[in-house]
Amino acid sequence: MSYGRAPRRRFTLLAAPAAVVALALTLTACGGDDNKVGGGGNTNFVTGSGGISTVAKGDRKAAPKLDGETLDGKQLDVADYKGKVVVLNMWGSWCGPCRLEAQYFARVAKETKDKGVQFVGINTRDAQKGPAVSFEKDYGVPYPSLFDPTGKLMLRFPKGTLRPQAIPSTVVLDRDGKIAARSLAALDADKLHKMIDPLIAEK
Repeated sequence: MSYGRAPRRRFTLLAAPAAVVALALTLTACGGDDNKVGGGGNTNFVTGSGGISTVAKGDRKAAPKLDGETLDGKQLDVADYKGKVVVLNMWGSWCGPCRLEAQYFARVAKETKDKGVQFVGINTRDAQKGPAVSFEKDYGVPYPSLFDPTGKLMLRFPKGTLRPQAIPSTVVLDRDGKIAARSLAALDADKLHKMIDPLIAEK
């Protein structure tokens, strides 16, 4: 299915040739700065060689309130998933790297569902739901996505935490609803497991 041309906006970096985008999932994200690790000052998080930032259990901060209407018109509050590891994926149907990683998110969501993991998408910068709904259908996305066309949910993450600063971004919450890990780049299945599995194992 064709999604049409990505709109030319200052926060997108979709001008790169498609061949370059397809080379690897470690490419620059659609928006933001992949080298930006956020916060400044004493942030208490470490960014590994794979670009995944983590916070030790005792230093984690609570996630902001993330709630609203999903793409299918239902109401969702991420806080209702407390007690589970929650994987938050910020994406847009216009974003090339989002399309590259979608198959892996769908697969890992199914693999980890019975291990107490809940995936939630945050669809952003799509002015209308139609393209986003088609995206989820095409890639077999089995979990809900909040509809956040203006990016207001992303802005709720406080400074000094592992904030989503690009599209795609992925933030993982521990079972206490605290921010534990983040990636500012597209992920494959192995990198997703690298983020999630240690949190599944936490007691």
